[in-house]
Amino acid sequence: MFVISVKSSKLKAVAAAALAVVLVTLGAVYFVSKSENRPAVKQNGISLKASTEEERIAFFSQFGWQVDEEAVEVKEVVIPEEFDETYQKYNELQELQGLDLEKYKGTRVKFRSYKITNYPGLENSDNIRGNILIYDGCVIGGDVSSVELNGFMHTFYMPEESEPTTSPQTVSQQ
Repeated sequence: MFVISVKSSKLKAVAAAALAVVLVTLGAVYFVSKSENRPAVKQNGISLKASTEEERIAFFSQFGWQVDEEAVEVKEVVIPEEFDETYQKYNELQELQGLDLEKYKGTRVKFRSYKITNYPGLENSDNIRGNILIYDGCVIGGDVSSVELNGFMHTFYMPEESEPTTSPQTVSQQ
């Protein structure tokens, strides 16, 4: 038979070290899992930063849009856990511009809508909006759309002057 004797102070030190290792491991797992849902700050050379009003206006200007300095609508929305047909089509629009709402299902995000003042052929219209969904200070989705009945919706990219506003990128309103 083999007997080991350990002083209680050494036992406490070993237990404390083991607890520290467990806590560090749990913390690392938590931060890694949180960062998996963190949006990219830049994608395909486009800055997705949207923490401040200046960053949001700069976001739209990357696509050639001029927007009013203040949003016309600000609210929080929850991206649904399950996408219905409308959200499925809206996410297809997001994928056309390199974004994807799938990983944000069930997540509360900020929605901001800005009046676009330089839409080709509709420069004097009050009905054209640039809409963005923001999570953790970055754009994760959005569109350019008309709020008129039978309006249009497309990606952030500015249409060509000759392109009709009901382009192949158009989807139904949310």
